[in-house]
Amino acid sequence: MNIAVCVKQTPDTTTKVTIAGDGKSVADDGIQWIINPYDEFAIEEALKLTEKNGGEVTIVTLGSASAEKTIREALAMGAHKAVRINVERVPDDPLVTAKALAETLKDGNFDLIFLGRQAIDDDHGQMPQLVATALDLPCVTVVIGLEIDGSSGTATREIEGGSERVSFGLPAVIGANRKLNEPRYRSLKGIMQAKKKSIDVKEVSLTAPKMVIEKIAYPPAKDAGKIFTNGAEDAAEVVRLLREEAKVI
Repeated sequence: MNIAVCVKQTPDTTTKVTIAGDGKSVADDGIQWIINPYDEFAIEEALKLTEKNGGEVTIVTLGSASAEKTIREALAMGAHKAVRINVERVPDDPLVTAKALAETLKDGNFDLIFLGRQAIDDDHGQMPQLVATALDLPCVTVVIGLEIDGSSGTATREIEGGSERVSFGLPAVIGANRKLNEPRYRSLKGIMQAKKKSIDVKEVSLTAPKMVIEKIAYPPAKDAGKIFTNGAEDAAEVVRLLREEAKVI
């Protein structure tokens, strides 16, 4: 099988993010970058399929040269090839990103294209659908189970209060969810091999954005909580606050 996995570089969840001086973006200073966690499930599933059926996994990333650290982490998991679409910064408009990815993917003759169901930084949750639309391919998102049989596949999707099972033809785009598998650890051998693998750099012309970020703001500070220390004596006051202030009863 010939499989592509689109991977995004995102800030580590432990990183304290600060707003840049323009008030419209996040400052890159001091950020520790990682593979978007949902993309790791996508990589793992692609690797499992090629280990079972043969073939290759190609990592595709949109970003500057700094994204190559993240690409090599994906290669260290076992991916065979990598492509970096060269841009100074990832566009704010997901549609622009999707079109750039599709332009790179369209001539790859891929049986499957995997993405994480969403990125943990912008949380748009629409990249699998946008890429599939640009390529005119079937798309299944929030996938927690996947079976491939020849030129068709069956996927289990997580939905509110349960799951649903759908079938589709190949090629197709899959949005991986966290219950799909358990991503493997990067071995020392894999890390050393990843350092030797070349990364193909592609140039694309980005389309004009149709969405522009006007402002980024920190969430409002939370009021300090109230602490009660008198046991049963405070019960009436606690009930009053829950009813009148918290409005939960």
